Amino acid sequence: MATATRFAQQPAGAGLMRIAAALMLCLVAALPLRADPAKEGIDDLLDALQIDSMLEIMRVEGLAYGADLGDDMFQGGDNARWQTLLSQIYDVPKMHIVMRNHFAHLLDGTDIGPLVDFFSSETGTRIVQLELSARRAMIDDEVEDTARQAFLAADLDAPRMQQLTRFIEVNDLLEANVAGALNASFQFYRGLVDGGGLAMTEGDILADVWGQEEETRDDTREWLYAFLMLAYEPLTDAELDQYIEISATPEGRLLNRALFAGFNAMYDEVSYALGLAAAEQMQTQEL
Repeated sequence: MATATRFAQQPAGAGLMRIAAALMLCLVAALPLRADPAKEGIDDLLDALQIDSMLEIMRVEGLAYGADLGDDMFQGGDNARWQTLLSQIYDVPKMHIVMRNHFAHLLDGTDIGPLVDFFSSETGTRIVQLELSARRAMIDDEVEDTARQAFLAADLDAPRMQQLTRFIEVNDLLEANVAGALNASFQFYRGLVDGGGLAMTEGDILADVWGQEEETRDDTREWLYAFLMLAYEPLTDAELDQYIEISATPEGRLLNRALFAGFNAMYDEVSYALGLAAAEQMQTQEL
């Protein structure tokens, strides 16, 4: 139930105002889905999962990724104007709106009481805090590289590694994260094309994105194991088994789907906005 979409890797002037307005339209587009869900407890569950803390980490990741993107794409590399655009795109309150609406829509009509109870318990709270700490730590490239090397050196037949494999399978973490990454890449290309920074047909975009599938799958698998090994190392086998068991319940599986729905929708909006912003920056430099 994971939490793995929370874990997923990823992505002023008149022109700036145009991009900001487009971003606002994208982020608010989801509001009619469930602007004020009738289902009580959604916010209690989001609070127990510490979603806003995860979004803050995603903002830091996004700003760092955006800076690298600027260095790769723009003449002169990253710059103050691009940083302003990135700050508007990775806006936590707006990201929260998109994530929450899709999350709540999928959980509508579900008894989420047992989920709130688990993630509010001592064990559940500790698990969420471990996930946040590991995600925050892996912002550091050296920490991520060390975690990946630990996975590459691990024995997949060892009991803890078998537990992690079971956790990944129960929560469909690999396939769902790969799909989310490819969709986000597609949306980035769409933003570039719609913003006038790139000339590609939708077929061209799809071909390019699907060409990344194998590499994305291999990288995602490695990252997932590295992250989970780092995050859950302090847990006992019994505690991890308890987490796997609740993940496998109907409510746990639905929570997992809701998390993916919420975060994937958020990443799609952010990726499209990044593409628009990058196109605007490219055109400005050409003038």
